[in-house]
Amino acid sequence: RIPPRIPKPSANTAAKNAATATPEKPPAELNAEPPRPAQLKAWSWSAHTDMSDQLIGLRAALTNFIDSDETQSQSHIKLIHSHIAQRLVIEGGFNPDHVVPHPPFRIEPTNNRRTARNRLIYAPDVADGRELTILGGLKTKTVDVVVTQRTTGPCVVISVKGSQNAFRNLTNRMEEAAGDCTNIHIAYPNLVYGFFHVLKANRAEDVSKMNDVAIDAAGKVVDGFNRYHDAMVRLTGRRDVRNEVSRYEAVCLALVDTQMGRRGEVMETFPSTESVIRFERFFGSLYDIYDLRYVYSAPAIRSSTERMEWAEDSPAFTIPGIEQFHPRIGAE
Repeated sequence: RIPPRIPKPSANTAAKNAATATPEKPPAELNAEPPRPAQLKAWSWSAHTDMSDQLIGLRAALTNFIDSDETQSQSHIKLIHSHIAQRLVIEGGFNPDHVVPHPPFRIEPTNNRRTARNRLIYAPDVADGRELTILGGLKTKTVDVVVTQRTTGPCVVISVKGSQNAFRNLTNRMEEAAGDCTNIHIAYPNLVYGFFHVLKANRAEDVSKMNDVAIDAAGKVVDGFNRYHDAMVRLTGRRDVRNEVSRYEAVCLALVDTQMGRRGEVMETFPSTESVIRFERFFGSLYDIYDLRYVYSAPAIRSSTERMEWAEDSPAFTIPGIEQFHPRIGAE
């Protein structure tokens, strides 16, 4: 059968219907606010499973690194990412909503008008271990730990590398480090970039391949480590934005002990005490350069870039494991 013909509405009828029709609403995402720092994880994440909802001390993270046999999934290094993210908040005073991966904290403003201190709250439900991909000068880069703010964009990045064996590849690490640093600094000349490399202190008697040895039979670090150290010293110390883009603001080499009783500790014998890339100098250097570039040299945006001081009665300072950190508590 031929379907009945539907008459075409007249021009007057069409105009009347258009005038009385309810306008179609645009998609919700078109009306959404620009993403806040805490929403950045919705942009370009690479997912992984970790323990970002727990308080992770340095020794626990490093012990997991040397004990792990799984390197392809990066599970041996993810706890170090979580530790660094938590450290940037507890000790560095960065807003947890500006740190990726998001640590298990939120802030609560105090009612004390005499100070700008905030109370730090332990909040496992807000933790998110996924990473952020940022724009580079030559290509995009998924970074391990980043502080990013609405006013500045990415301002602090820490690249974490781990080597458990095959130490002949340290030369390749050096080349990769220089390339990554150049790529990021081209796009963000002001960005404070740190390179954190942990190495497993394999002793000669514990491994079968000479290339996996870090500590020889005499108890000394093998020559390859010393050469790598000297090369990395040349890639650190970028204090001014006009310095070479291939240099990091701070570099750390951390040799992790495997001996019982000291397992998971950073060894004191390497690098030497006068070295500029020892662990205890790393975070302080990053904070100093950040303050110089984003606070003291930029007073117009200081209210949004200045690192926070936490109230002494912050609930986060009562949870187990906090004794492994040195909280940035404001003076009364």
